[in-house]
Amino acid sequence: MDSERIQRAVTELLLAIGEDPSRPGLARTPERVAEACEEFFGGLHEDPLALLADSIPVGGGGPSEAVVVRDISFRSICEHHLLPFLGVAHIAYLPSDRIVGLGRLPRVVDTLASRPQLQERLTEEIADTLERGLDARGVLVVLDAVHGCVAARGSRQEAASTLTLASRGELSDPVRRAEIMSLLGRSGPAHD
Repeated sequence: MDSERIQRAVTELLLAIGEDPSRPGLARTPERVAEACEEFFGGLHEDPLALLADSIPVGGGGPSEAVVVRDISFRSICEHHLLPFLGVAHIAYLPSDRIVGLGRLPRVVDTLASRPQLQERLTEEIADTLERGLDARGVLVVLDAVHGCVAARGSRQEAASTLTLASRGELSDPVRRAEIMSLLGRSGPAHD
């Protein structure tokens, strides 16, 4: 990422809105925005399939039912307004002959979310990555997010969230999908 170019662009933006980029509160803003961009868009230079490359072969004794990971927090930047959207991802997959460490699933979500995104595309990209990377018999991805562009501008619907869903393989079947969706709605383990 070109940090200096980002800093120049932020300085120009501040000037364009009539601000003084040298005043004390804004003096380091271009630098801070450049640092944030490296974090927000770091997934542009990562291959999410590589995160699934060291999957674990399970042979005939592997799980025959779904592996479900709920409530994976994510943040992304909407490509239309460059404002954040924040939410949770729920992922289910039906293993074929491989599984992956559970920590890899949130990393796939984070990698794909760390790009200029649309929630609809992000949902599809996560599903495609899991289907291809794990050769899964079925995949279901549900994202529930609140968008800065909806909450802070235009209609200003602060409490509105957007739900998107992508299914692949056996989990495209309405009965199988409904079964997994019911698991997503259940409360999780008790926390101390």
